[in-house]
Order: sequence, then structure tokens, then C-alpha cells
Amino acid sequence: MSANQELFEFKFYEWEEKFKDKPYLKQPFGDEWEEYTWGEVGDMARRLATGLRSLGLRDGAHIGIYSKNCREWIISDLAIVMAGYVSVPFFPSLNGKELSYIMEYGDVDALFLGKIETWDEIKNDLPDDMPMITFPHYKGCSEVTRGFKWHDFINSHDPIQNPNKPKLSDLWTIIFTSGTTGNAKGVMLTYQAIDGIKVVLDDPNNPLGIKHDGNNDFISYLPLNHIFERVVIEWCSFRYGGIISFVESIDTFGTNLKAVQPHVFAAAPRVWTKLQVGILSKFSQKKLDLLLSIPLLSGVFKKLIKKGLGFTRIRIAVSGSAPMPVELIEWFRKVGIYITNGYGMTENCAICSSVDGKDFEKLHTVGKPQKGVDLKIDEETGEILMRGPFVMTGYYKNQELTEQTLRGGWLHTGDKGFLDDDNYLHITGRVADSFKTSKGEYIEPLTLEQYFVNINEIEEVCVVGLGIAQPICLVQLSDIGKNCSNEEISEMLLSRLDEVNSELVNYKKISTLIIVKDEWTQENGIVGPTQKLKRGKIQDKYSNNYLKWHESDEKIIFE
Repeated sequence: MSANQELFEFKFYEWEEKFKDKPYLKQPFGDEWEEYTWGEVGDMARRLATGLRSLGLRDGAHIGIYSKNCREWIISDLAIVMAGYVSVPFFPSLNGKELSYIMEYGDVDALFLGKIETWDEIKNDLPDDMPMITFPHYKGCSEVTRGFKWHDFINSHDPIQNPNKPKLSDLWTIIFTSGTTGNAKGVMLTYQAIDGIKVVLDDPNNPLGIKHDGNNDFISYLPLNHIFERVVIEWCSFRYGGIISFVESIDTFGTNLKAVQPHVFAAAPRVWTKLQVGILSKFSQKKLDLLLSIPLLSGVFKKLIKKGLGFTRIRIAVSGSAPMPVELIEWFRKVGIYITNGYGMTENCAICSSVDGKDFEKLHTVGKPQKGVDLKIDEETGEILMRGPFVMTGYYKNQELTEQTLRGGWLHTGDKGFLDDDNYLHITGRVADSFKTSKGEYIEPLTLEQYFVNINEIEEVCVVGLGIAQPICLVQLSDIGKNCSNEEISEMLLSRLDEVNSELVNYKKISTLIIVKDEWTQENGIVGPTQKLKRGKIQDKYSNNYLKWHESDEKIIFE
């Protein structure tokens, strides 16, 4: 059998039989948890796969999933594999126009609609002839009024007896990354890519602490359409077994985490900051330092903190998705929690490099390449290039961008950095102007800046926000603006800001407008010879104030 015809080893079928009566998916409803066993999940997925095939879809049909994390999400994804189709998952926060655009661009043939709060906003933008299957209703979420009902649809079909056995070369999923409308980037990943995780995780000393005997308790709360959650939680459970417990809502996150006490926990820096704030709300930093300095109390106190967070059984705690401040890693280390800092992206299945939280000398890096990863730095641009068995085949319906990103057998990451003498990777920024907030979302500054370019009182604007939760906008007033009072400028800009934010999805909303006092000129290096802003210079000059400005109670600030 040629390499292209080699079959993907789908371990779920093995666990489905071996752990037939053991719990697999646990869904919270208040203080109660409902469990589905591996056998029950397998049966439901097989019935659902038969149902999908009954819809008369084309070979290799694209099936969308639009839902928050829940047990039905996993079962739907399993059914898509079993039916021989391609999954196209979406952020459940997309508005109707965004969802409609990506579904059309991604050639979606059928759609799972699930645990959402946006039905009234999206229902008029969905195609009338689109086959839809709706998850059971969750309290506090929308009542979806179209499509086949979950249990009715499943119970009306027999389990599929000969499920699809995908080849490594078959397309597994298309994941649309942030910055979708008007600039769709559908990352195509084959089963070869997801199979590639075994290079890293089949090692007993793997960086996620995954056991190979099914003894893995996961908690799922990061969006399942995001590559990290998809690989580290969902597909690790498919390959290595375990239990996935879900979070009921944002409000119950802490309670659910404490109840689960997972073996693996991953979060963006923003979540780690919230956990830190939660601890400091109960113990001042001064009291915390005192308790940790007393040998007889320190160990007991650290155990109490871990129990309160839900970390008593934690094997590995991970930070990813955005830059993690070394100070935050060190703060958690003092309370006995060692955070592994990871680096990856959708285009390489979130697998590239990591640094162990106990590698104290290298916490300012994103670590060494994972097994199977080759890294090098482009000598001309400083861009990080990588290759490995988990790299995408390209961007859906975008050959030009594919050729720009995959060149000479290397994935051009778009990140700038360098490898030190010990082969640890340091990231210094983006090759392009886009940046990540602390939520892990990419922001394209130019698209946001266009909302402010037609205001006479403004000379120049620059949207920034690397490492903080929301973008902020620096404003240089024109001569007209300088002749207005602060009150007039504030009133005008506040009105425009509210208008702009009403049109944006949450992670793109601009939190603050800052009117800077210094001139941006060619003489001081902020403006280049072609009169374009040098964003790196702006970052150097103002970044120390980003967090303060973002957290201010004022939406308009005069520097």
C-alpha cells in the first residue's frame, strides 16, 4: 500500500469496545453531572453517521459545527469521521453575516447547530435549503427552531456497521482562523496531520503528561473549533482514552474546574491572570508572601491553593495562544504551579515548541522544538520557519496564500524570532502588522483603523494591543482637532467609538482611544520615508502603557 493509501489508525474504535461501560463524556447541569459511556457515545455517533449519509450529500461533504463546547459537539465530530465527511467547525460567537460568508466560502453542505446564544441573530442569514441537525436545548441558550431534532434524528437511524476508514491523505478538517470576513483563511488539515501528534505524545514522557492506558481526565472549555482544544482535548481522548468533562458556562467555570480536578489544564495568559486575581482576592500579596515564607505552612498552603483551583491531580499546566509574561509564570511557580509555555498555530496542529515550567532559565522563551519538528530562521526576514508531519496542506480555495506560506517544504509562520545557542526559540514579534490579544485572537489593525480615517479632527491612528485583552487605538489629532476643546473631541470620538464597536465582534471591539501628545514625524522615526507609520517604533514608545490605558474607566484618554 502506497503512503497516500495508508489508513489512519482511528483508536476510538478500540476504546469504544474496551471501555464500553466506562464514562467518557460528562456534562454538568447545575450540581448534577450526566455521563455518557464510551459505548453510548459510539452508538450515538454511529446512528448519527447513518443519518448524515441519508441526507444525500456529495462524497467528502463539508459538515459545519456551530456550537459552544458540549458532549454533542464531540459526538457530531465522531459521526462526521464515521460518515466519511469533512468537519468545518466555527466559533459560536460569529454573527449571521460572518457565519453565512464562511459557510458559503467553505462549501458547507450541512450544519450542526448546538449550544448557542445567537439564534435570533443568525437565523435569517442561513440558507433555507441547508440540512440542519440541532442539539438538545441547554438552559440559558437559544431555542433553535429549525432543523432535525437531535434525539429524533439519532433514534430514527441504525448504527453504521462499516464506518469510514480514512486514509492519511484524506482531508480531515477545514479550520477557519480569526479574521474571517473578507479575508477567509481555511486551514486544510489531513489525517496525516492529526496522526502526526503520535510523534510527540506516544512518548511516555510527553509534554502534556498524557497516559496511554486511558487514565486521562480532561476539562473542555476553550472553543472546540480552535486547534488547541481540538488536538489536546478531543483527539488526545480519541487516541489515548480518558474522560472529557465540560464547563456549563463562564459563571460556573471555577466550580466545574474544582469539581473535575483534571490531569491536564491549558489556558491563555488572560485566564491565568484571572486565576491569579482570584487568589489575590482572598489573600493579599503581602499575606501570601508571608505564608509561603514559613517552611511548616508553605507546603500545606500550596496544597490548599491547588485544591481551590482544581489542580490537585494536575500533571501538566499549559499556557499558549498568546505571549505569556515571565512574571506571571514565576508568580505561579511560587505557589507550586509550574506552567509549560507552548507555541503553535492552526497551520501546524498547535505543535511546534514548548518549555517546561521547571526550566527556570528559559521561561522567557517558547522552548525547544517538539519531536518531529525542524525549525530555522529566515536569514533575511527573521521569520520562524518550521516543518513536521502535522503541517497543513494549504488554505482552502486560496492557492496564492498557500504558496506564500508553504515554500520550499517549510511553513512560514509569520512570527519573527531567533534560536539561541541551546536551540530554544525566542519570539520577537510578527512579520506582518497583525497582533494577538491576551485572548489569543489575531487583530488586523488596518481594518479597524479604516473606521477613523474620514474624521477631519484626526491626522493619524494606530490600533495596538499586543498582550492585552482588547485592542486600543492611539490617535494623532489634526490641526482642526487641535483647535477643538477636549470636551468636543471626547464627545465626538466617544460617539464614533460606540458606533464602530456596535459593528464588531467582541474580540475586535476597541476598548480605549488615546489622544497622544507627541507628534509622529519622520524626524523622530515613527513615520517612514513613504509616510507610513512604523508600528515597531510605536510599540517601543507606548507599549508600557497599554495595560493601564486598557483598564482605565475612561474610554477617551488625553495622554
